[in-house]
Amino acid sequence: MTNVFLPETNKRSGVHYAVTSDGVELPIVDVTHPAFSLNITDTEQQARTKKFLESKTPFSVFPKFIRTRLLQFFLRGSVLAEGIQQSQGSFMTGMHTYLLKLGPEMLGKAYAKPVDRHIAASLPVLSARLRLQDMAYLMAEILLPTLSSDPQRPLCFINIAGGPAMDSLNAMILLNQRHPGVLSDREVFLDVLDRDEEGPKFGEAALSALSSAEGPLRGARVVFRHVAYDWSRPEDLQPRLRIAHEAGALVVASSEGGLFEYGSDEDIEGNLRVLRASPDVVAVAGSVTRSDEPIQRLRETSTAATIPRGLAVFGKLAESAGWRISEKVERPFSDQVVLI
Repeated sequence: MTNVFLPETNKRSGVHYAVTSDGVELPIVDVTHPAFSLNITDTEQQARTKKFLESKTPFSVFPKFIRTRLLQFFLRGSVLAEGIQQSQGSFMTGMHTYLLKLGPEMLGKAYAKPVDRHIAASLPVLSARLRLQDMAYLMAEILLPTLSSDPQRPLCFINIAGGPAMDSLNAMILLNQRHPGVLSDREVFLDVLDRDEEGPKFGEAALSALSSAEGPLRGARVVFRHVAYDWSRPEDLQPRLRIAHEAGALVVASSEGGLFEYGSDEDIEGNLRVLRASPDVVAVAGSVTRSDEPIQRLRETSTAATIPRGLAVFGKLAESAGWRISEKVERPFSDQVVLI
């Protein structure tokens, strides 16, 4: 068991907690709990997007090199800013992304500063929180009818670049809430395909806490499996699909803030083709970076290596691999989709 070096001293009722590999106790995002549940109307979303577009870049009157130094000064010691900075020209780690999804009120005083709460209240971070919630609801909706009609068939989540796999865990929470016991009579496998180890380790700890006697996944028999995976080698998906097939499992694949946002066309098409070849995969859920004005504005200050394809371009790419978009949720910086 991991030692707790930074405990959460202000725990919220009904929220469960897990410890990171470096000893930080964090709340576990549960989109059914008021501390994390988001209810944003289209009107509110449009208003916030308009405000984002009208806002000025911090220290915009200064040359870029001075602006960069000023931002570094004011953001020093910020755990969220550190993660954002490390993602420049690359991608954010699963655990840094997870911290964004806690929201301004649930960041712990032991590791977060006032500037972190300011960052956590911004539209880009809100969009990341909505992305997780959207993904969980989309997967739960696609799975519930099939699981309800077949109460014993095993279920396998394949989460590509999943980090802590919170979208999959929250899909399970929603399934259990909407149909109590729907998971308890079947084997459930959560395969997290990720090169990083820290995110999956926290995800496994979170699953343990959520499966406790008071947890929203109590009674569920979930096996957590972390598999080192490079999405540029989609053939490595085949052994996981073969294992699921031998278990007779229904499979849903997902990639929240991962493959469809950062992967090349070849990587996306290659992974989707392998998934399409499996008769057990009922759907693929994922987030797709938009290509409109808000994302272009965001890229003025963030150079994370997302590829702003938009749904029109992504839809054609998915079709080339044998899939079509059946559901979508539009958000300011990414759209969440289900492929069938």
